[in-house]
Amino acid sequence: MRAVRIGITLGDPAGIGPEVVFKALASRKIPRRGVNYILLGSQNGMECGRLSKESAQAAWDALEEAFQMWRKGELDALVTGPIHKENMARVGFPFPGHTEFLSVRCGFEPDRGLMLLYHPKLSVALATTHCSLKEALQKLSVEKFVRLGWEVHRFLVLLGKPRPRIALAGVNPHAGEQGLFGQEEREILEPARKVLAEKGIEVSCPISPDAVFRQAYQGLWDCVLCAYHDQGLIPFKLVAFRKGVNVTLGLPLVRTSPDHGTAVELAGKGKADASSMVEAIRLAVRLTRQRRVVSEEDGWHRQGLGDSFE
Repeated sequence: MRAVRIGITLGDPAGIGPEVVFKALASRKIPRRGVNYILLGSQNGMECGRLSKESAQAAWDALEEAFQMWRKGELDALVTGPIHKENMARVGFPFPGHTEFLSVRCGFEPDRGLMLLYHPKLSVALATTHCSLKEALQKLSVEKFVRLGWEVHRFLVLLGKPRPRIALAGVNPHAGEQGLFGQEEREILEPARKVLAEKGIEVSCPISPDAVFRQAYQGLWDCVLCAYHDQGLIPFKLVAFRKGVNVTLGLPLVRTSPDHGTAVELAGKGKADASSMVEAIRLAVRLTRQRRVVSEEDGWHRQGLGDSFE
């Protein structure tokens, strides 16, 4: 079988991206046999710990190169180093982050790609990502949660869980208390759950958000579907900050990244922890290999899981 080809971008070279990439590649914790790692990005002329337009442009160029290589069939998966969103905006990068960039480059709307944060002890998936809380609540819809549940189910099946246990986190305190504290549970979450059930995907009724993450951490759920960014990221980073992985769902490519940012204040000091990058690389290899084993014809469609939930 052909070697797995993993493209790894350095991220913004002013941050800790290059350090965690090189530490991960030098470690004994990532797969070696049957894997080729291709580095993308430049540190030439960049100063650690000092954000600049040049460092942002270098991060953007590496990302563009990585995507084009994947599109040409030269890479099987992408692992992306952290970028600094404010610095990227200085050079005209028109996307809130990697997920939206890859969605548009794949020919979809910016919100097509979905964000899942993975760790064996707690995984969360987000219906909305990089926007204000007010905007996030306005963006919630039955369709978003149906597609999120569908893609999370496919991801968990790919990881070897034939009957994934997926929970719905309530949007409001006490999951709305039967409409007393809000209607999102009745008008959005419950209808989405019923649509998913008709497709053979089991998802819980909305569970109070102050209880569902503890339940998931104790092993009751394989993943929690969350309404907005911080609803999922706060408990996730509390549990899995050093070894969590950001995974993009809903796109035809495999993309993972560490669950932290550029940490410019640590750059160049040799103190950055590469554990999350190691886990991102390991998961990218695992997903790529499993996608080969579970071919579209022999796997997804046999299980009723095609390329799209529509």
